[in-house]
Amino acid sequence: MTSLGYRHENGTVLLRSSQPMLNNANRRCKADEKILNSVLGPYKKGYIIDMRSATYINYCKSKGGGTEPGGYYNQWKKVFKPLDKISKCDGSVLDHLAKFIEACNDPSSTSDKWISRSSNWMGHIQNTLNAACLVAQCLDKDGASVLVHGSNGQDSTLIVSSIAQVILNPDCRTVRGLQALIEREWIQAGHPFQTRHQKFCFTSSRSKGIQPTFLIFLDCIHQLHYQFPSSFEFKTDMLFLLFEHSYFSQFGTFLGNSELERSTIELSKNTTSLWSYLNRPDVLTSLLNPTYEPNKAPIWPSVAPVSIIVWADLYFRWIIDQQHQKITSTKVQNIIQRSKDLRSTAIKLRKQLLDKVKEFKCMQEELKEEEDDDD
Repeated sequence: MTSLGYRHENGTVLLRSSQPMLNNANRRCKADEKILNSVLGPYKKGYIIDMRSATYINYCKSKGGGTEPGGYYNQWKKVFKPLDKISKCDGSVLDHLAKFIEACNDPSSTSDKWISRSSNWMGHIQNTLNAACLVAQCLDKDGASVLVHGSNGQDSTLIVSSIAQVILNPDCRTVRGLQALIEREWIQAGHPFQTRHQKFCFTSSRSKGIQPTFLIFLDCIHQLHYQFPSSFEFKTDMLFLLFEHSYFSQFGTFLGNSELERSTIELSKNTTSLWSYLNRPDVLTSLLNPTYEPNKAPIWPSVAPVSIIVWADLYFRWIIDQQHQKITSTKVQNIIQRSKDLRSTAIKLRKQLLDKVKEFKCMQEELKEEEDDDD
């Protein structure tokens, strides 16, 4: 199934889907070809960005899946950008996270030991961000529509297409915009939160279906926020809250695997939405970024290894007191508010000065007229 996720301002569209089921005969699907070609104009080209490795694609072919036959998709160019398969049965990405968390919570680790034990978690964040940048560049720079797919379209494809929207769409960098993105692309589109989050991802226990898909998405946004702090309306505190509420929450937003399940249990009637809580004025105020300056342009992050940082508030929260950061943040917020107040006062004083200048000129003209009359 193919879903439309985003329409860019230049008219290109971002699609995502699972793999085509071609069977071993490599048969074509005319309906699928018609759907994909319908988003392209005459003589326009598009990109099919596959998140799977060549080895895994061959494995999928043996099971009846695979990738689009080039001869039937002449307007589409295939690009392979393999990421570690998140939903893989051996839980490799989850193992990377477990080793990373273990290293983060060992204060006795030296730098060399910490790096060797930290697995490839940060590398996975880097590769995911890199893939999202590629998708965004195809849409914005090349002016070409993009189809992102892996095997089932639930994990890597979802993260990459969502982050690409955050890069390109300034609305997704606002509080309401991020909520809408998660609601539209993750919850309503059927991401299996109930299965993926049945146990906390930081624990060493394993159950089928548990994966840190949503955490990778939030971590990638954290990387963007770190590089472009003034382009986001919200602070990273909001990302932290989203992570926690996706696992244990008094709200029903992340319950269920699909809209059908939520409708069956009448979730909207029996629970309260997390969004209604976050949008309360007293809560919203604490989440707003005091340095926010609306930026309509795309944000192009550096994906060099040195640019990828550890989300300290989340991963180090059990061993490092973050109170000093909160105090610093409060001081910065007060300074910025003071600056805004002074700027507002300066504008008022300038206006008053201009009004006085006008009054003075009027008085001069009146005096001159009186002198002329006396003469």
